[in-house]
Amino acid sequence: MTASLWLGRLLAYRQLTVGLVVIAALVLLGLVGPLFVDVSGAKVGSAIPDLTPSREHPLGTDTVGRDLLSVIIVGTPLTLTIGLIAGVIGLGIGSVFGFIGGYYGGVADNVLHGAADVFLTVPGLLILVVIASATKGAVNVQTEALVVSALAWMWPTRTIRSQVLTMRERGYIQVARFSGTSGARIIVEEMMPNLLPYLAASFVGAVATAILASIGLEALGLGPQNQPTLGMTIYWGLYYTTVMRGLVWWWLPPILIIVLIFVGLFSISAGLDRIMNPRLRSTA
Repeated sequence: MTASLWLGRLLAYRQLTVGLVVIAALVLLGLVGPLFVDVSGAKVGSAIPDLTPSREHPLGTDTVGRDLLSVIIVGTPLTLTIGLIAGVIGLGIGSVFGFIGGYYGGVADNVLHGAADVFLTVPGLLILVVIASATKGAVNVQTEALVVSALAWMWPTRTIRSQVLTMRERGYIQVARFSGTSGARIIVEEMMPNLLPYLAASFVGAVATAILASIGLEALGLGPQNQPTLGMTIYWGLYYTTVMRGLVWWWLPPILIIVLIFVGLFSISAGLDRIMNPRLRSTA
């Protein structure tokens, strides 16, 4: 199949295309932005505090003397990185647990499925706050991503397990089992290729959930203190009472970027759902 045909099929799913364009634009903001904007302005004391937007500082500066455009350019990829790392770890663990529990069943399924159910009943934000509080002072983007990923595996475990339970009863899986093919080989060669679109959609959902959790922690001041993620930018805006002081250029841009991130991720997830679901595919 040629690249042009693949591109044509991709463009046929408008939601997926819109989502990919939005996320790609945000990634490019972090990659290309430093070529046009001096990102050293994101450091404390790099400019005069509380400047209104101007030609020199298009988004103004904050109370500690950071150029807010530089902060957005630096902070956007940091927030995406947290979501990506936590999403990969959460989906990876959830996939392993889901495939093992769903395919083999028995004690392994009872233990893994039971653990996921137990953790789902516990308020996730409370656990994340406790973990983040214990590591406060040594938090960076990577540490925060690991903290968030600690609770990012339960939903993938449940949803992937349910898919595997259905798939393992299908004829071609039964034939492979009766022919003596090992369980691991059946999972890797037969099940995973058929679940790739579903795994992709689950990954997008895991990234979105991780970003939301990280922003929640950062809004409480439990994020990386010395790195200008979007959530920490909002936290410092709240800390310095920007709403009451009318410093709209401080708190509004990070919120708009966060909205764009979730619009992009939701559109990608909806587009992948159309690809997976034959009933929706005809209306793409």
